[in-house]
Amino acid sequence: MPTKPYHSIPIAECGDPLQDLPAGFPRLQPHPYVAVGADYGGASPFVLRQAVVAKLEAAQQFVRQHQPSWTLLVFDAFRPIAVQRYMVQHTYRQLLSDRHLQPETLTPQQREAVMSEVLEFWAIPSENPATPPPHSTGAAIDLTLADAQGKAIDMGSPIDEISERSHPYHFRESSCPEDQQFHHHRTLLFDAMEAAGFIGHPNEWWHFSYGDQIWAWQRQERFGETQCAIYGAID
Repeated sequence: MPTKPYHSIPIAECGDPLQDLPAGFPRLQPHPYVAVGADYGGASPFVLRQAVVAKLEAAQQFVRQHQPSWTLLVFDAFRPIAVQRYMVQHTYRQLLSDRHLQPETLTPQQREAVMSEVLEFWAIPSENPATPPPHSTGAAIDLTLADAQGKAIDMGSPIDEISERSHPYHFRESSCPEDQQFHHHRTLLFDAMEAAGFIGHPNEWWHFSYGDQIWAWQRQERFGETQCAIYGAID
């Protein structure tokens, strides 16, 4: 099983319980992973650790201070490891289909190359308690912005797209006015979440977390802070 740099961060579980997202947070419905067959086993995808929910409410206030009619729109939050595994395989199969590739004709090297692309954006579905997927800790959330009618704001690429466009600063250097608008929207989301204490994923404009390994690792990389993650996997 491969590892990622943030897996080196130790976990000191604090025991903060899961909490439903408040009604004031619109959710994408139908849930995108349930719609493609993921089985949550009775768990809700719209729960987070209690402290993370409080920080999300602070991020919501930030958005409304800068765009009073806009809101955060939740795509996905808690994700059991079984769902993580299912979605990694689903994304792998979808990528092959999009490229008109047949799984049975691929060489081992080709299979590894495609899976590496998938794992650039999707966390490894590890059952090792020392290396949990971020979403399986209740500390990570995928989200975007929505307007007063509840319509998602155009961020320049859809959530979960396997491409360079998904990188948070992909449009920053573009001279195209439309691209600059995308960058402006991403910046508002980034600023709102970071002001509330979250850290954004380096490859995904939509993914933010607080208290998990990737959060602690990014704080170490960016600010020189050495600390443990406070959230591990939830059974």
